[in-house]
Amino acid sequence: MSDQLKLNTFICFAVYTASHAFNRVYKPLLDELSLTYPQYLAMVSLWEEDGQTVGGLGEKLFLESSTLTPLLKRLEAAAYIRRERSRQDERVVVLRLTEEGKQLKEKAEAVPGCIIDASGRSRDELARLQAEIIALREALNKSMAAD
Repeated sequence: MSDQLKLNTFICFAVYTASHAFNRVYKPLLDELSLTYPQYLAMVSLWEEDGQTVGGLGEKLFLESSTLTPLLKRLEAAAYIRRERSRQDERVVVLRLTEEGKQLKEKAEAVPGCIIDASGRSRDELARLQAEIIALREALNKSMAAD
């Protein structure tokens, strides 16, 4: 068998399995918040910038509206967000945190530290790794856009 077709040489497999490992670490932490990982990402983004549009949030999270809409409906049903039509353009939906959604941030503040601790890496090491993974993602996206 060629070395190119060995599973342990695939960077995509390493990233894929690391993603699964992240999910296993996140799950009990997010269960305490009654959030799934995609819901958590949406909330983190809204804690950073309340009043985003659905489209803008989808771009940040790399999610299609068909995936994002049900997720947002569940966050709205949990009373963490409100979806409102824009006054300037009725086609645009704006996302607003509720008081419950704002209060949830306090409970979620320990999550990143738990993830860092679980990684066994320093913040600097993780920041370098994150930058490399982002550069890889951008290069892959750019290669697809060139086609």
